[in-house]
Amino acid sequence: MNKIPAITGWVWLKEGVALFRKQPAALTTLLFANIVFIALLGMLPVVNVLRAVLFPSVSIAYMMACLMIENGERVTPGVLLTGFRKPSLLPLCKIGLIYLVVFLLLTLLLNVAVDPAVFEMAAQADPKSPPPPGSLGGSLVLLCILGLNAGVLIALAFAAPLTYWQHMKLGKAVFYSFFAVVKNARVFIVLLMSWAGILMGVWMVLMLLLGNGKAGMVAMIWTGFLFMALLQCALYASYRHIFGKPAAATAKPVDLSK
Repeated sequence: MNKIPAITGWVWLKEGVALFRKQPAALTTLLFANIVFIALLGMLPVVNVLRAVLFPSVSIAYMMACLMIENGERVTPGVLLTGFRKPSLLPLCKIGLIYLVVFLLLTLLLNVAVDPAVFEMAAQADPKSPPPPGSLGGSLVLLCILGLNAGVLIALAFAAPLTYWQHMKLGKAVFYSFFAVVKNARVFIVLLMSWAGILMGVWMVLMLLLGNGKAGMVAMIWTGFLFMALLQCALYASYRHIFGKPAAATAKPVDLSK
């Protein structure tokens, strides 16, 4: 794992956009298929457990789709089953158990550190009325915990592809994923800030053009989904830069610099 300059985060984002532009319909369909799958899990009583345990199996499908696009292949619906086939399913579910433990700890921290009144205030917020005393501190704590949650997700993002493509054991995959992100923290900060900054800018333009009515909200939701797909593609680009391109199919690669 080589240490790389911070500006590479912007390069990853551009390469993610280039990947998405190759097959936007396929990647968008894949994203929504994953969302529908997670929604179907919501009908089960143990939804939170299943979501965490199956999250690596779901996420590896998007990584595989990005690899297929880079190799010049067409993404087919069968890629959705990438992480659900033997012998990959069990190792990926073990990584999912790590996610589950982390999410439970963060949820416990959230319940202990944040006053429930903060959530009630956010749900019933009136922009014309001043915030109640003490609400600012609770909101800052909430933002910090949410930021920690996002950081953990990024730190574990490579565990699944390392297990799937490089056949690493659970502990080794988590170790390399975590320290790859920590070692290149500045690069990932640039990536996330660039991604979030562009998203905020697009949302502001949509609000100016469409207002804050139903049309504006629908446009913002769809744009949010689109940017989630772009972030997934950028994470694949970051994996390829740090750990090398996965060995797979023999099709002609595409040029991501265009």
